[in-house]
Parts: sequence; structure tokens; C-alpha cells
Amino acid sequence: MTAVGAPTVGAGQIQTWGDDPGAPDAPHLLIARPRPRLGAAPLPTQITEPEPAAGADLSPGTPGFRYWVAAEALRRGSDLWGATIGAGARWHAAVGAVLPVELDAGPDLNAFYDRQALRFFHDEVAGITCFSGASGDVINHEQGHAVLDALCPQLFDTPFIEAAALHESFGDMSAMLCALQLESIRTAVIEETGGRVGTNSTLSRCAEQLGWAIRRLVPDAVDGDSLRNAANSWFYRDPAQLSPSGPAFQLSSEPHSFSRVFSGAFLGAIGGMFALHGDPTATGLEVVSRDAAQLLRTGVATSPVVPAYMSQVAAHMVAADAQLFQGRYRRALLGAFLGHGILSLPSVDAVSPAVVGRKMAAAGGELEPPQTDLQRVTLPRDAFGLRGDLVVETPVQQRRFGVAGALPDVGSAAIPAPEHAAASFVEDLFRRGRVDIGDAGEEDAPLVRSGRPKSHELQPLDGDGFALVRRHFDCGFHAG
Repeated sequence: MTAVGAPTVGAGQIQTWGDDPGAPDAPHLLIARPRPRLGAAPLPTQITEPEPAAGADLSPGTPGFRYWVAAEALRRGSDLWGATIGAGARWHAAVGAVLPVELDAGPDLNAFYDRQALRFFHDEVAGITCFSGASGDVINHEQGHAVLDALCPQLFDTPFIEAAALHESFGDMSAMLCALQLESIRTAVIEETGGRVGTNSTLSRCAEQLGWAIRRLVPDAVDGDSLRNAANSWFYRDPAQLSPSGPAFQLSSEPHSFSRVFSGAFLGAIGGMFALHGDPTATGLEVVSRDAAQLLRTGVATSPVVPAYMSQVAAHMVAADAQLFQGRYRRALLGAFLGHGILSLPSVDAVSPAVVGRKMAAAGGELEPPQTDLQRVTLPRDAFGLRGDLVVETPVQQRRFGVAGALPDVGSAAIPAPEHAAASFVEDLFRRGRVDIGDAGEEDAPLVRSGRPKSHELQPLDGDGFALVRRHFDCGFHAG
């Protein structure tokens, strides 16, 4: 990469990339930022590698520089989400009080969150060594997984395609929102787009360098200018009717691919909110970014976890706008969610101001997170060639709003039963080789045993059968 500018780094400051490091020949801006205090509240983190010693080389490409890039992004993400969540912001109980961060866990083009830590990797491509932890986008994406796990822990093991895809989308949305906390990014986005911030820009392009590296190995695995670009026109489809995987120019039910539907709508919503806000400056965009974070946080925290999950989150974001901002952003939200098919046209009546008002009044003026019970779904062993039946636990929650995604032609998509949604998710995992079956399979089991990293594993149950358990959320690509 080519560094542009030489910021004046004062006392108590470090230098970092103004954005992702980008492709090797891409010019990227260096900026000065306050020296981060990772262990401070809210949402403290701790990098496992030692802090650079006094006098260490901190120029771009050095370990010391990468340390401060990661530390600054982590602190910025913790500050944003800590302020958004408010009192009581803390990591998932399995993580503990402080979230560990491993900046180089070995050779791979990958990064993941596993309820123990955030882990990042490196690999050499075309003579260039790419570190996933050197990208603020990737750092804040994985940090987003940890934030959502703290808000909605039931999503970690929920066996629904849309729940997994929303987790990936939340990571990309976190990366965008954290980037907007930088004045240099806000100014650049407004200039680059002429104020139409819902269009293609440095904001919409997530993880340009990691995308470049993966593209050199598998050209159709990622978008043409980044890992994923939120400035897209993907329209909702029932994920059970999509292929379990496919090239980046097609929508599939693979969670990273399907996540682009919601991420695209969210970027469009930010653009619409910025237009409605009325202040076309970088200051106005900062206010909108924090309002959008509040809407997203409240939307996911109050939504029931059910099949067709994305439409419920969209509806609860519309309700959150009524609760937090008196409906100021309603048109922007509806326009974005309708445009990407996450809400069907008939669903608009189900989130009308009158309906939202009645729901809020019935809840005492503020929507609360739904109570979660679990329903055990047993999938027959023969379908997977296992020595026992496969058991998954699905959330059983009451839908608050009668909404659904759109059909490609007319009306609303059918909402599958939890058993069918779970079976579809599990079949996709096996087809993509994402389940570590250990010794649970029969000798001649027709299982996909690819070299892909395993996001899930089978754990034996008392008596007979196996439970499907998630190990981690990863970036969706593996080069090790």
C-alpha cells in the first residue's frame, strides 16, 4: 500500500490508517488519533501481543504500526457501542470482563470471534503479506460479532440462515458505523458521493485489502473492489430457495452472501436518514451515524428470533425510530427495507404508526426483549450418515409484528416453520463442509469432508444422538 500524507503526531497520539490499508498499490491516508486505552470502560479489550516499546519503529507495515491500528479501531468500536448500549454494557459472560484480541494467530486469510477472543491471521499473496488485523474494517466487523453476542446471545447457536446472516451483516454494519466516527472518513464520504452517502464510497467498501488478497486466489469469491460492498441492489429471496454457495455475483444462502441484503438496506437507510436530517456536513453525518447505531441496537435487542428474522429486525427498527426519534427517520427506513425486499409492501400496514403505538402502549411505553424458550428439533441420522440423530435447539418466541419479506413478483414471502428453517440451515452447513463430525459418522457416510474451516461441531448427548454447536463466526474464507 502507498501511504499518503504525513500527519503530525503529537503527544498522546498515534498514527493509523484513515481506512482499510487497501490493495498494495492503492493510496491510503494516514491520520493521527488519540493513543487508545484498551482496558478502559466501556467494553474493555486487551491485545495479547505486547504493546510496542518506547522508540520502536511505528512506520506503516511494521508490527508496532499494526498494533496501534488495531488498538485504535478497537477503542473506537468500544466507545461507539458502549455509548449506544449504555449502562450495563458488557461482553458475553463466556468472554469475561475483558475481550482478548490475538492479532496474529497464524497463516490464513481469516478472522473470527469464538466467545473467547477475537482472532486475526496473516498470509502471503502475490509476494504481499496481508494481515487481517491491520484493517480497521475487519477489526470492527469481528468486534461487531462480540457486541451482538452480548446483546442477543441466543443468536450464536440459532440454526436459522437469516439469524447467521444478520450476525454477519451486523459485523459489516459495525464496520461502517465505526468508520463514521472518524471525521476524515465522514468528510471523504460526503465529497466522494456528493452527499449521497448511501452510494458507493470508502464507507460502503468493506475490507479492500483482504478482498484483494482473496480475489487473487479465487477471483469470484468476493466483490470486485472489496470483501463486500454494501452499495448493492440485492433483493430479498427466501434463503431456503437459494443455492448453499456460489460466486459473489450471485446471491446464495451462505450467511456472508445473504448478509449483503440487509447491509445494503442499512447503507441505504443511512443515506436516507442523512438526507432527512438536514445538516449536509460531516457533523450532521456523525449525528446520523449515532442515531443509526441506536436504531440497530434497539431493533436487534427487541426482535424475536424466528424464521424470516430480517423482516422482524427491520420492523423493530421502524418501531425504535418511533420510540427514540418520534418517527423522524420512518421514510428512510421503510424506503430502504422495501427497496431490498426485507419488508414487503403489505408489511407496511403492520408497522404503521398506529400499530406501533398500540404495541408500545401494551408494553408500557417501551418494547422489551422477548422471552426465549427453546424448542428441540430432531433431524434423522440417515440424512447425514450419523451414528445417532442430530439435535438442534431453536428459539420459540412470539412474533410482535406481522411482517415478512417480499416475493419477487407480488406479495409477501411465506414464513417457514422453525423445524423447516432449522433443517435447511443444517443441510447447508453439511453441504459446505462446515461441520466437524469427529467420530459421529458411519464409515460410509455420504458427508462432505472438505478442507473448509469448521464453524460447527457435533457433541454427543447423553444416551443417543448429537448436538450441533457453533464454534465461531469467521470471515467466510480459508486459505490455510
